[in-house]
Amino acid sequence: MGEMFSRFARWTERQSGRPGAFVMAFGVVLLWALTGPLFHFSDTWQLVINTGTTIVTFLMVFVIQNAQNRDTQAMHLKLDELIRVSKSARDGMMALENLPDKDLAKVKSSFEKLAKAADCLDHRIDEKVERAVEREVDEELNERGLRD
Repeated sequence: MGEMFSRFARWTERQSGRPGAFVMAFGVVLLWALTGPLFHFSDTWQLVINTGTTIVTFLMVFVIQNAQNRDTQAMHLKLDELIRVSKSARDGMMALENLPDKDLAKVKSSFEKLAKAADCLDHRIDEKVERAVEREVDEELNERGLRD
């Protein structure tokens, strides 16, 4: 049952993302709108489009959720593979999606601290490089007699 739904969801996902699906949906809405005068814009006429769109939306929620779950799982597997083959990566990062929210927040906080420290370090390195380059340029200009 699960595999059959997954195949159906993948097929529906591919079909609904095509231009033809949009044109068809637009055509249905246009046809509905054009029949308005025929049905005197009655409550039943309005109910038809409301019911139809509600049913389609309700069913598409499950198709979209299935697609997101599959894409997320594939992305996690790809990232896990990159972590696994990288010597400097932390293997513990491979199962982060299974951590409770509290533990995930701690990991996030740790990485925010690392990012701030790296940012400060980058600025200090940039300043040192900038000063060294300025000194080198000044020396070169002095040697050529071009310094003010």
